[in-house]
Amino acid sequence: MHDQPLCPVGALERACLTALPALRHAWDGSFVLKAFLGGTGRANACCSLDPAPDPDLPARIARIEASYRRLGLTARFRSTPLDPPGLGEALLARGYAVDKDDTLVHAGPVAPVARADAAVRDEAGPTEAWMALIATAEYQTPARRAEKLRNGELLAVPGAWLVLRQDGVDAACLFAVAYGPHCGIFDLATRPEFRRRGLGARLIRAAAHWARELGAETLYAQVAASNTASRGLQESLGLREAYRYRYYVKPAAG
Repeated sequence: MHDQPLCPVGALERACLTALPALRHAWDGSFVLKAFLGGTGRANACCSLDPAPDPDLPARIARIEASYRRLGLTARFRSTPLDPPGLGEALLARGYAVDKDDTLVHAGPVAPVARADAAVRDEAGPTEAWMALIATAEYQTPARRAEKLRNGELLAVPGAWLVLRQDGVDAACLFAVAYGPHCGIFDLATRPEFRRRGLGARLIRAAAHWARELGAETLYAQVAASNTASRGLQESLGLREAYRYRYYVKPAAG
């Protein structure tokens, strides 16, 4: 995990946390705890925003665990380059397991990517049409779906729920959030029969165009390290790895 000159990790972390809201959140020192419905990782995890040494780390971890237990959720820490020293080791010592796959955060300039597309419309919320496209993505679960349905009412900054219509059919979708200099792209999904036809790139370009009109300068996205197809798409549009994160999850008591 490392920071590159492209965009500071702290700025991207704050942008991501803003883009994916949760029903409940709390601060404990430099850690922000987010809790939703147990669906998406970012909206149901705790992470640090300051890599300085934390002398209260053991007690802090125990309090955060207790908070998730009280909320009926699995204790989950998202580990980034902003962890205080020793966080990973402390979590492993408490029985946490590391998720199998790291997530890459890619970032790059908006301007070269931005391109208007007349076939793309903004649903202005997680409408039935947009959610039907998300349902084609295999990773969706009922809890994740329920959280996405709440995004519109919880999001405090501009968001766009984009749908691309191809051959008379709603073929692909994407969720974008723009605030200040950053635009995040999430939930890119394409119907199976329309895949490998460049629709994902068109949606990302349309999202960058929308965000540039709002003043965004940096485009960022998250992708599983093992997802070579999505990584290749993002890299083809000029996005490069800024840092990685991973999850530490507390197994349920047997």
